[in-house]
Amino acid sequence: MNMDETVSYLTEAIEQKRLTHVITANPIMIMSAVDNKDYYKMMRKADLIVPDGAGVVWAANYVGTPVAERVAGFDLMHRLMQIGEQKRWTAYLLGTSQEIIEAAAEKLQLQYPQVRIVGYRNGFFGADQDAEVVAAIRELSPNLLFVARGADTQEPWIAKYKQQLGVPFIMGVGGSFDIIAGRLKRAPVLFQKLRLEWFYRLLQEPKRLPRMLVLPKFVVKVMRDKENVKKPRSIS
Repeated sequence: MNMDETVSYLTEAIEQKRLTHVITANPIMIMSAVDNKDYYKMMRKADLIVPDGAGVVWAANYVGTPVAERVAGFDLMHRLMQIGEQKRWTAYLLGTSQEIIEAAAEKLQLQYPQVRIVGYRNGFFGADQDAEVVAAIRELSPNLLFVARGADTQEPWIAKYKQQLGVPFIMGVGGSFDIIAGRLKRAPVLFQKLRLEWFYRLLQEPKRLPRMLVLPKFVVKVMRDKENVKKPRSIS
């Protein structure tokens, strides 16, 4: 689905209170699924996976199964907040540091005054606090839940607790709160068109370099897998 179709599909699901866990897939996540069976199973159980990363769009086109267009999680979040303005939805924000989540909540509330931010919490809690966090969110019963935690914990945490949370729409948003709060800047349109948004973020956060090293591996794997599919198999 393209962005408009995705928004329409999710709007209907939210209105019908149909639990929908959305994963915004990028090459790093896909490679995690390749290397980790548990992560792969978790992704397979998602209700909807959208092609967030430009690398995913390229890979789909390269192997001959193109997607309609890139559906960036940051843009999808704002599109749903816009719909929420009309529908009077409520939202909960979970993750990142206390300072950033507070700033993000304040700015989103100002930008979308008809969407009530019913609560927010930083993402620094361990497994021993999971039940407490889940109970608090469930009690507030938001329409939308946006989660920003570590790359290794964000989606697995959502998958583990989505049934208990009872929220119609749940999506991991990575560094979106950092951008909304003003801590980071989103890549200029030129970088986005050139599919270099990842590079722009790396310039802002050099500590992400170890994670980014998986990108060349992703490209090589896509190219090799396509070639392997092309090769005829011998029949014994």
